[in-house]
Amino acid sequence: MQTSTMTKPISNGVNTEALIGARGAFEQMPEAAAFTFGSTCDWKEGTYSTNTINGYFGLGQDQERKETFRIDSDHPEVFAAADRAPTPPEIVLAALASCLTGGVAAVAQHRGIQLHRMRAMVEGDIDVRGILGMDPEVRNGFSAIRVRFEIDADATAEEIRALVAQSQKRSAVFDILTNPTAVNVTVA
Repeated sequence: MQTSTMTKPISNGVNTEALIGARGAFEQMPEAAAFTFGSTCDWKEGTYSTNTINGYFGLGQDQERKETFRIDSDHPEVFAAADRAPTPPEIVLAALASCLTGGVAAVAQHRGIQLHRMRAMVEGDIDVRGILGMDPEVRNGFSAIRVRFEIDADATAEEIRALVAQSQKRSAVFDILTNPTAVNVTVA
């Protein structure tokens, strides 16, 4: 008697074939891999503002998204603000969680690992005495950031740790936060 095993296709919602194809195209035309993303921030009142995100430069030309995205930011009431949206540092934490989570999904798809549930919890420690100019020795930004994943997948604990490690290795936001980046601010 012969038995056959049917393998259920892995579907984490990531088109790895297209990503691998893009990688091959970028090897042939490295200049096409140079992207420039941007955001336009309009002040509303107090500490409340709205970022608008749509177009970007990539594949050698300007690109336009199907939809314009908006990200509001504000500060909590304890800072004499209206608390209408997350603070900019919280948006950075959300960006890190989103970047790492998307990376885990892509790596899992590529490695044939089915995800069932994934959650990333991110915390960042900040001493506001730096922001408020109270102590020049206190950093304005985060002194520490912690990311903790809960992942349910058809994989061993070691394979899951390897997914997270590979995502961290390739995450643009992780890189931005852990390596110095030249930032130039001008006034028009």
